[in-house]
Amino acid sequence: MSQKIRERLLVIGFGPVAASLIEGLLPGLADGLFTLDVVSAEEHAAYNRVLLAEVAAGATPAGHLGMIDPLRLAEAGVGLHLGETVTRVDRSRRLVFLDSGRTLAYDRLVFATGARPVVPTLNGLDFAPHAEANLPAGVMALRTLEDAAALNRVLVSGGRVLVLGGGILGIEAALAMAEAGHRPVLVHHGAAPLGRAVDADGGMLLARSLRAAGVEVVSGVRATAVRRTPSGFTALATEDHGEIAGDALLISCGVRARTELAAGCGLKVGRGIQTNEHLVADTENRVFALGDCAEVAGAAPAGLLAPGWAQAAWLAEFLLKHRAPAPGEPSRPLDPGTAAPARGSSNVLMLKGLGLELVVAGNVMAGPWEEGRARVSVFADPRAGQYLKLVTEDEVLTGFLAIGLPRTGAELVLAFERGSTLPRDRSTLLRLDDPAMPESLVAASADDQLCRCTGATHGQVARAVEEGCGTVAEVGSACRAGTGCGGCRGKIEAMLRVSVPA
Repeated sequence: MSQKIRERLLVIGFGPVAASLIEGLLPGLADGLFTLDVVSAEEHAAYNRVLLAEVAAGATPAGHLGMIDPLRLAEAGVGLHLGETVTRVDRSRRLVFLDSGRTLAYDRLVFATGARPVVPTLNGLDFAPHAEANLPAGVMALRTLEDAAALNRVLVSGGRVLVLGGGILGIEAALAMAEAGHRPVLVHHGAAPLGRAVDADGGMLLARSLRAAGVEVVSGVRATAVRRTPSGFTALATEDHGEIAGDALLISCGVRARTELAAGCGLKVGRGIQTNEHLVADTENRVFALGDCAEVAGAAPAGLLAPGWAQAAWLAEFLLKHRAPAPGEPSRPLDPGTAAPARGSSNVLMLKGLGLELVVAGNVMAGPWEEGRARVSVFADPRAGQYLKLVTEDEVLTGFLAIGLPRTGAELVLAFERGSTLPRDRSTLLRLDDPAMPESLVAASADDQLCRCTGATHGQVARAVEEGCGTVAEVGSACRAGTGCGGCRGKIEAMLRVSVPA
């Protein structure tokens, strides 16, 4: 083996995206191409944040969320610095300073710092946008295992939990609590939950479906302050609904990229750490950023696992193939034809739980009577919990919303992502949810996504099954499908059943 000095790779952050990057770098570490250190403020190795609500509700043990084995990494030679915070990066000397007083040197640095919860500007809360929130007792944002444990203690004691925010994460948290037998209260500003994604009629049906699932929904709320005693949270004060009493407040008002460390060392930041199409954030090709903290080639962070994991796979291969500049050597130009993925393949949003099946994609705000190129078709049966809205241009699907029509929604996802034309008679799509109809009218191709969280395709799952995987967990280990929110488990189980010999 060559005796030349090995490169020093350093990763700041140890969430799911960083874990994927580290997995991809292990072959290079084994071949002696570089050393690898990872610094994380959390004391836990990477875990699945998507399932934190289930941990809080008591439906999933915290131990099931682990995504990588720290002992295996340590044995492979990865330097793990857990429970330590980076206070400063000195790019001129290529040093990272830790709160313990130690320093770590690097030749190439990767920011995988993720995002922090947005804390609303309410009296009684510290809402500093570029610092970790210092929330009072009983107020939390569900981003860490500690948050999940704190929320679980409230639920186990029979406490009433208010969820502030009508986005997908707040709704999923409320549904997880309701499914476990608790009575959460979803409090949000808009006329209906998911107001930025669904139209007015769809929002009304969504609110009704949430109430049927056991979630109390309070819409049109202008929150002003949190009320608390020395022992903790007691109520949310509002302009128009008085004080809404509760034993805990779960804040779910979005996230903001952690960029202050990068900004402090002179990197450009906006909606995230600004990088080029190669995830490079500096002019020397030494500093990179990916995942929820990165604004890649002008694209805002997607906030989803799939694009983050795609970036991690790309960057691992890139770092294995491209060496850092030697001391005094100018940075080499990078091939513009090898761009990293900036975002996921589509803006499809899915929600599932306790009899609620919703999928929405594209823009569905156009009305059926509006003039213009768009053709809008609507079907509604509120008593049956069903709603379908289709928006097309030149017969091509550009947006849709399906509630209570799971098979129709699944087919429309394929049509939306493929840019397919719809049948002239839109009402034929409703027959898909007739139990007498065949399982699918349009067969999924090998390249179609099966797992929305990870981006795993039907072909990857089929290949894993063909190679001997017999359980959902084994399929997940092979291609990550089913390791996110779990919404695709039913499809994976169906593919496993088909593979079992009669």
